[in-house]
Amino acid sequence: MRLCAGTAARGNASRATRYTTNARSGRTVPFVASMQAKGGGVSGLIPRTEYGPTTGPNYEFFWDNGTLQAQLASHVGKKRKNNEDSCILCAPRDENLAEERGLLFGVADGMGGASAGEYASRVALRVLVEQFYGGAFQPIPVALCEAIGRANDRIFEESELNPMYAGMGTTVSALVVHGEWAYVAQVGDSRVYLLRERSGIHQITRDHSLVAEQVRNGILSEQEARNHSLKNLITRAVGIKNKVKADLFAFRLKLGDTVLLCSDGLSNIVPDTKIAEALAMPDLRIGVHMLIERALDGGGTDNITAVAVRVIDSPVKTAYQEGAEEVNVDAAGFLGRLRSLFS
Repeated sequence: MRLCAGTAARGNASRATRYTTNARSGRTVPFVASMQAKGGGVSGLIPRTEYGPTTGPNYEFFWDNGTLQAQLASHVGKKRKNNEDSCILCAPRDENLAEERGLLFGVADGMGGASAGEYASRVALRVLVEQFYGGAFQPIPVALCEAIGRANDRIFEESELNPMYAGMGTTVSALVVHGEWAYVAQVGDSRVYLLRERSGIHQITRDHSLVAEQVRNGILSEQEARNHSLKNLITRAVGIKNKVKADLFAFRLKLGDTVLLCSDGLSNIVPDTKIAEALAMPDLRIGVHMLIERALDGGGTDNITAVAVRVIDSPVKTAYQEGAEEVNVDAAGFLGRLRSLFS
């Protein structure tokens, strides 16, 4: 159960793929045909949207467009009856829309009880996609922020009107890949990581939780935080209040990079070093399966969701779009290695 500070507290759906040749690289790669709506009409607006779980508590899906690969997976875990996590991929078939907005990936971890939490995470991702791609043209960070704001409005209004959904909310971690730039929007304690060769693994996002704030302030150690009784108490969520603030980050992508979005059912159990080992697997699908299995082996006390995105061909050069905190991953990796020499 996830709680927010200040508030009271599906069968396997993987698909077979066929293959095509990437015009730019000449490589033969899996091709995914048009995806049909699974979450209440998302694909009716943006063809080629994959969303789950929908038909049972567990879900997985693999996608490859010749430049990026993505593996989406969600598991109910060993202790829960319902899966309140959701994940999404949106790769618009319209080339102009894809060029203007990029490709969107998201993870949400709902709260408020089985039906309410499940509903909140799904609605948040659906509204995120609809608003991000359907809204007025703006820089990507601004569009992401407004889309999360619209999702917050929708969930908050429904929780106020429907007693069954009272107190519901959700985390949201969203990634937009636009050429060589990645943009991240974050609310809550789901996470976004980047694994880069020779630089290691980096947590791009900052957890919005009481325990994480105490770690940042030097009150708790990371080891103390991992086992803290209040580690599930989050300080920010979509839909809990009438307004929400999203953190926004941006970083350049390189060939071979792997980005992971995950719920805390994974990150609370699997250490960063083990996450890095799994993400380094040559087959992205095997790597994500390893992550899910490691979380289950560690107890599987919560729902577990992972979306991994890998750059398999050199990304197209694109201009940085203003509005996000730029993360210099290579500099962070160098400083971390330097500190390790003297520790």
